[in-house]
Amino acid sequence: MPSLILLMIAGAFVYAFWNSSRAAAERAGELGRNACNAANVQWLDQSVHATGLRVVRKETGWLGWERTFKFEYSHDGVDRHSGRMVLRGDQLVAFVGPSAARISEIRRDVETRDAEDV
Repeated sequence: MPSLILLMIAGAFVYAFWNSSRAAAERAGELGRNACNAANVQWLDQSVHATGLRVVRKETGWLGWERTFKFEYSHDGVDRHSGRMVLRGDQLVAFVGPSAARISEIRRDVETRDAEDV
């Protein structure tokens, strides 16, 4: 009988870890999608990928999980860039990815030729 209780407790811990992992992945997906929309870039593959997991001390003093996620985006549909975000619980603590201000490629095209003709 005691082994059944221990098995149920272990199962509850596994379920809680799995549930918090799914919630963090959904939150990371939402943050990645919003960042790409704000920067006016294309969010590729419509997903995030967990790349790291570690135990950290939260602001409250309790131990918790810090998860790292990777996502990809494109400025013009041809190039591919990687973004990275770190979540502690559901709070974003680090982000590397598209920014709203970016330098575009300087090209000589119709607009430049029209200016030279005038």
